[in-house]
Amino acid sequence: MIGRTPDTIVAHRPLKDGVIADYKVTQAMLSYFIDKAGGKIRLFRPEVMVSVPAGITSTEKRAVIEATVRAGAKAAYVVKEPVLAAIGAGIPINEPSGNMIIDVGGGTSEVAIISLGGVVAWDSVRVGGDKIDRAITDYIKKKYNLAIGEQTAEEIKIKIGSALPQKEKESIEIRGRDLINGLPKTITINSNEVTEAISDRLQDIIRAVKNVLHKTPPELAADIMNKGMVLSGGGALLRNFDELITQITGVPCYVTDEPLFCVAKGTGMALENLEVYKKSIMSKK
Repeated sequence: MIGRTPDTIVAHRPLKDGVIADYKVTQAMLSYFIDKAGGKIRLFRPEVMVSVPAGITSTEKRAVIEATVRAGAKAAYVVKEPVLAAIGAGIPINEPSGNMIIDVGGGTSEVAIISLGGVVAWDSVRVGGDKIDRAITDYIKKKYNLAIGEQTAEEIKIKIGSALPQKEKESIEIRGRDLINGLPKTITINSNEVTEAISDRLQDIIRAVKNVLHKTPPELAADIMNKGMVLSGGGALLRNFDELITQITGVPCYVTDEPLFCVAKGTGMALENLEVYKKSIMSKK
């Protein structure tokens, strides 16, 4: 609905860059989800677990807890996203060995080394799928004088996006508004142009990966060289992204199964096994 609504309908994005952008709408959304999960008539208020970026500020964290409790939760557990992504990816986080997770979401990318249920070293950058889409939009605007919407940019990324240049280029026809004469126009764009458009944003994410590798204790660095890094989140679906990370860092990188659902699956698993994962949970309010 974004970019397609009349004046009478407003399409809200209550969360931006991994944190709350619109408090009231977030509260209404959480309230709706709690009702949907537990039914309208409830005897008990549920306990809710919320995943937040590793680099969240205390004010942002407080807003998340407050919105969750006001939406009808008895207690709000706030957990760092990379920990939940690791649980969802099937990584045994409570073992005394190093595991590295790179979670590329819509608003943020989280990179963390996890050992004994806790985060040893981490970095969080506010670059994710949304900024990659914006980079495609800006590139097309600059090169072709064509204005396209967010949905079109995402469609380009999904259909022909690649982190590395390809020998056999793929092409896609896109429609938008010509910025010179204001009329609708159709152009063809190929996959290598998309690679060029998004390369700076991908470098921002890889810089965060390098920062975490620099902070890693030597023993854990040896574990990560053996096991490799795990790539999760929607951004992991970008073609050849794992290869690009391996090329630049020299450390093997693998995309987990169902990367899109890692955080959601991890949250469910952590809630079902609260006792096991108690150490990994930041706070309860």
